[in-house]
Amino acid sequence: MAVTPLICPSILASDFARLGEEVRVLEAAGADWIHVDVMDGHFVPNITLGPDIVKAIRPHTTLPFDVHLMVAPVDPWLEAFREAGADVLTVHPESGPHLHRTLGRIRQLGAKAGVVFNPATPLSILEEVVDLVDLVLIMSVNPGFGGQKFIESSLKKIAGARAILDRAGSSAHLQVDGGVTSANAAACVAAGADALVAGSFVFKGDYAANIAALKAAPAAQSFS
Repeated sequence: MAVTPLICPSILASDFARLGEEVRVLEAAGADWIHVDVMDGHFVPNITLGPDIVKAIRPHTTLPFDVHLMVAPVDPWLEAFREAGADVLTVHPESGPHLHRTLGRIRQLGAKAGVVFNPATPLSILEEVVDLVDLVLIMSVNPGFGGQKFIESSLKKIAGARAILDRAGSSAHLQVDGGVTSANAAACVAAGADALVAGSFVFKGDYAANIAALKAAPAAQSFS
């Protein structure tokens, strides 16, 4: 039976002049989470938004805020983004000296803890912290900008992460971010993902139709 993935539109691709309206429309269109990409211009080559923006849009939706922190050092920002309304805080192993401590601190703050794997980040790290994560995010592009092409070798990494989670008996979500479209959503889910981040694909045209296409792609393939 095909998995219907959680769809987590990235507001990096939205109209920043009307962010409140955008998140309201996304909720009405069937999104499951709101993915918030936070970039500092240092850890990745772009600057996006800070906790004040997250706080400003928080009242506009009841959907969980899935905040991907592409900042270094990351630890000083955990509390601010949690207080701003983040439900999930996802960090990179490279963004601080003690990943185990960082994930533990996120849980202490009452948020769900996530860890991100860039294309060149080894999955062996997940083995060491699998008991502390509620979300594993596989980057299928190099982080920093939207609109990039999906890296096909990411499918192998998704499958590897799924194997680690299953061996550990973990219920953590396995999310994919980068170049996700209806053309590769089924392959991501087949590899083991149950949550898909999509930016450019969702925000071009009819949001509801695009979200529905992402949700339906795995089922369509399973009966092909």
